[in-house]
Amino acid sequence: MFKKILAAMAMLVAVASFAAVDVNKGTAADLDGIKGVGPAMSKRILDARKEGEFKDWPDFMQRIKGVKEKKAAKLSGEGLTVNGQAFAGQTSAPAAAKADKPVKPVKATAADAKPAAKP
Repeated sequence: MFKKILAAMAMLVAVASFAAVDVNKGTAADLDGIKGVGPAMSKRILDARKEGEFKDWPDFMQRIKGVKEKKAAKLSGEGLTVNGQAFAGQTSAPAAAKADKPVKPVKATAADAKPAAKP
């Protein structure tokens, strides 16, 4: 019986330690609890939040210095959310445009031509 209670308590602690923190609602202490967010970043988040809540991850990344897609993905993995949403990642417009371009055929040169066979 004691082992069951101990296991249940351990599970509650594990769940509580991975609770999601929303950037629009979390305190400085909540934000500091996220791995990758230190006192300087939590101050930047709180200062930017005074100007208005973050609408989504792109808004958050634009307004918080030092947070781009890679950092946003790491923070989201650690439990940070924006309006309850985890970072889903975006494909950048230039990369998508490159994928849509047709491939140009390679022109053959004289060096590529095979010599004619002699009869």
